Amino acid sequence: MTLSLLLACLWVLLAAVIGVLPEKLHWIAAFSLIASGIPLLGFVTYQSGPLWGLIALAAGASTLRWPLLYLGRWLNRRRRSTGE
Repeated sequence: MTLSLLLACLWVLLAAVIGVLPEKLHWIAAFSLIASGIPLLGFVTYQSGPLWGLIALAAGASTLRWPLLYLGRWLNRRRRSTGE
């Protein structure tokens, strides 16, 4: 197992641990996970190839589904307010 995949597995475990913390810490932790996950995703893709990069992207998206859902809703509202 490459270093990048090991770090990605640790990232997923950390996300699972954060999930059992009190809810008021979830958003702070989510932003921290996003900030650390983006470069980690690039590292996984660089070291292990695009297939593993897509698998890591899917794992991260399923872990951080609520921030992604809120981002999608926000972008949809902006698109509708500009009349496009």
